[in-house]
Amino acid sequence: MSYWTDAHCHLQDRFLSDKDASATTLVALARAYEAGVNRVVVVGTDAVTSNEALAITQLSAQVEIFATVGLHPHDALSDLAPIRDLARSQHARLVGIGETGLDYFYEHAPRAAQREAFAAQIALAHELDLALVIHARDAFDDLWSILRSEGVPTRTVIHCFTGTPAEANGCLELGCDISVSGVVTFKNADLVRDAVREVPLERLHVETDSPFLAPVPHRGRPNEPALVAVVGEFVAELRGVDVETIRIATAANTARLFRFPLS
Repeated sequence: MSYWTDAHCHLQDRFLSDKDASATTLVALARAYEAGVNRVVVVGTDAVTSNEALAITQLSAQVEIFATVGLHPHDALSDLAPIRDLARSQHARLVGIGETGLDYFYEHAPRAAQREAFAAQIALAHELDLALVIHARDAFDDLWSILRSEGVPTRTVIHCFTGTPAEANGCLELGCDISVSGVVTFKNADLVRDAVREVPLERLHVETDSPFLAPVPHRGRPNEPALVAVVGEFVAELRGVDVETIRIATAANTARLFRFPLS
């Protein structure tokens, strides 16, 4: 059988150095495997969570775990040096830089600081030939401008896409892939659904962004990698194709994006 890959999750909320927390993470991963998930990418958002993402990859589980390191736009005022050090560590399970990008909806950091941190992490992805994982909210014009200025890394993804069909096309034209989360199942996400119908199958990924954004009918509970299957099944119905088509394609796309072997 083929398996799902969760292209973006934050298992750090379940993981601490103590044995009980590690066991809780393993239980979540076991549920993921039972749901047909055999790979997850754990994403860093600052120095602490990036360190934790790399640590989580060492857990023994049936699910293969990969990691990224990065500075989220909310934390753009933080020192980027620890992220650079982690990225240059040549960790065997490090597959990307991010999540980075721009968030003008919450604007927890000044826009200028977000743009500077984003540009620096694009440069780091170029330097190390790693995938770039982008967070983009209400900021596509500036996002595209910076990507054009800095050069789009060969392997780049817009995670948890929440934009319009026109914004999806703008990202695709620059060479970015599109990753879909449980948001696509939300009642008020008509424009997201319209966009997802149009994304070429070879550029599409599915993710949970767990523990956030649990898909319908699981809203109101913490999200987890097992529920990427729910997202994928919804996308299959939305696009009018069988589930296996989405499962095989998205797993292959994410393997290509992050350069891990396709199983």
